[in-house]
Amino acid sequence: MSKDSSRLVEKDWNTLAGVGVGLVALFGSQIVVGIILSIYPAIEHWNGQKANDWLNNSIAAQFIFVLLAELLAVYIIYLFIRRYTDGFKRIGLRKPRLPDPLYGLLGLPPYFVLYFLLLNISIFFFPSLNTNEKQQVGFTNPHGLSNLILTFISLVVLPPIAEELIFRGVIYSSLKKSLPLWAAVLLTSLLFAAGHLPEGGSAGLLYVGAIDTFSLSLVLIYLREKTGGLWASMTLHALKNCIAFVALFALHLG
Repeated sequence: MSKDSSRLVEKDWNTLAGVGVGLVALFGSQIVVGIILSIYPAIEHWNGQKANDWLNNSIAAQFIFVLLAELLAVYIIYLFIRRYTDGFKRIGLRKPRLPDPLYGLLGLPPYFVLYFLLLNISIFFFPSLNTNEKQQVGFTNPHGLSNLILTFISLVVLPPIAEELIFRGVIYSSLKKSLPLWAAVLLTSLLFAAGHLPEGGSAGLLYVGAIDTFSLSLVLIYLREKTGGLWASMTLHALKNCIAFVALFALHLG
């Protein structure tokens, strides 16, 4: 047995460990990269206003933040999973298959229907729900082709990869080992929705966004179970984000 293979663990990982690693990958990477980026203005001896403007309004800074945070999150998942035999397959990282993108595309109509139903049910029980809440995506009025490309990569390409590895990969795979399937689906989707609540920014928690992402997660998990991999769910996730990108930055629908 080689030195590398002898380090692999035959048994499965602990459920709490898997969920914990997933949440650390999600939030820990953002904290670490945020601290690293805050050092650059200090090195350049910028005043507080200029530093804050660069960190919050620069497309390049936002792109660097998303790129580094997602790469770090994926690397954390990799360090955890590689210790286990068959670990990558367990979280759905199998070889892509031709039907995977088609399954992802076919997941769009059920997602829209489910979101419509859950949103209206929420409005029925909570009439004061603000359905006009705006999601703060971190990118403000990207002008020019280069800025649009950076924004597209940051919103449509990178998050679906990292978030599917974290939620439908490690977290869901960990939960369904110890919980009934319905409970693992529900808890994974609630965690995914909760992770998007802060995107309301200074306006408060984005409840509409949480309902949206909860609905999306239910379909993403179905695709994960249906195909036995993450590629279809990554496809649907990217398509959903692409629609939002086109609406916000190409059609300027707000």
